[in-house]
Amino acid sequence: MIICLETATNQCSVALCDSAGVLSLRESNESKSHASLLTVFIEEILGEHGIRARDLDAVAVSKGPGSFTGLRIGVSVAKGIAYGASIPLIGIETTLSMFWGITISKYFRSESEVNSLFCPMLDARRMEVYYAIYDSVGTKIKDISAEIITKDTFAYIPESQKIIFFGDGAIKCREVINHKNALFASDYLISASHMHNPVFQAVKNHRYEDVAYFEPLYLKDFITSKPRKNILRK
Repeated sequence: MIICLETATNQCSVALCDSAGVLSLRESNESKSHASLLTVFIEEILGEHGIRARDLDAVAVSKGPGSFTGLRIGVSVAKGIAYGASIPLIGIETTLSMFWGITISKYFRSESEVNSLFCPMLDARRMEVYYAIYDSVGTKIKDISAEIITKDTFAYIPESQKIIFFGDGAIKCREVINHKNALFASDYLISASHMHNPVFQAVKNHRYEDVAYFEPLYLKDFITSKPRKNILRK
């Protein structure tokens, strides 16, 4: 069994999976809840199944891109579990697990979507988004980047080809993207349960992270805003 942690957005999500599917799931969309809920969800799920961290085959974490703080919390907890329990650590690109999540939704129909493109988008603050593009079998055809989306960003994609946009970044780009065959999955929610397929692919191919050196895929430097009031009066 593998425990999967998803903290790249406001969603705090933990799933326990085996090769057959998802066994347990805990999640909350409460803003800034990762620090208070992540370890609680992990303890609840492990307790529900009567196992300890050292009984797991691995721990997996959504490695980004996404929220700087959320990723830092998720990766720190995952590394702590991996080191303390002496189990492997698996890092999954957030956009990849998002792709697998959309394939089990109402927006994906195996026959009609075979030639469609899928564009998971994450809010990168201000006017930017993190995004990648995948084909219908999960092959990445455009690598992850942080960009300001304009009406010309997807002009190179033929108008006859359907492209499905989803994730919290897609919501704020909806008025900008004017591709004729664009579809917006506005009710899509990211989840640790979506990590199941790529996690077990990683196990099959022995793709594990070095616990000591593994870092989130931030893509951008962390920028803090200056306080409006000088409380020290200096």
